Amino acid sequence: MPSMTPDAERNVQRLLQAWRQTQRTVIHVRHISRTPTSVFWPGQSGCEFQVALAPLEHEHVSEKNVPDAFANSGLERWLRTRAINQLLIVGVITNNSVESTVRSAGCLGFDVIVGSDACYTFDQKDLNGRLWPAEEVHALSLANMALDYATVRDVNQILEQQA
Repeated sequence: MPSMTPDAERNVQRLLQAWRQTQRTVIHVRHISRTPTSVFWPGQSGCEFQVALAPLEHEHVSEKNVPDAFANSGLERWLRTRAINQLLIVGVITNNSVESTVRSAGCLGFDVIVGSDACYTFDQKDLNGRLWPAEEVHALSLANMALDYATVRDVNQILEQQA
């Protein structure tokens, strides 16, 4: 299952560094599965933060049990309590966790920006067994998000607008 957007992790690092330098709020979301065989089960590599992207002591970590970071996580309340209305969302997997979180955030009235090249996905088979390349899955997912839920920008555009 090849992934795409080879620079996605580097782009997440660029955004994280820029947010930290300007002392913006950073929230890390960790997927903790309820299924022992999942790669997101505690202690498995899938639920650990990459060293280069690990939260600093003062940064908030929100845990989720399903793809949507807002579902039963308390994230919305945490954001509303702090009057945070604009969200920049990046991560893995574009058409799963990223898209479901973006859709919820948009429906909840947040101003959402998606870093298009700070997300990635994998090749995926549809219900008929057709294999869709990751590039196409990623592009369609970004288009879905841009319809009603978010503004989609690449990292360079985001950094230029935030400067």
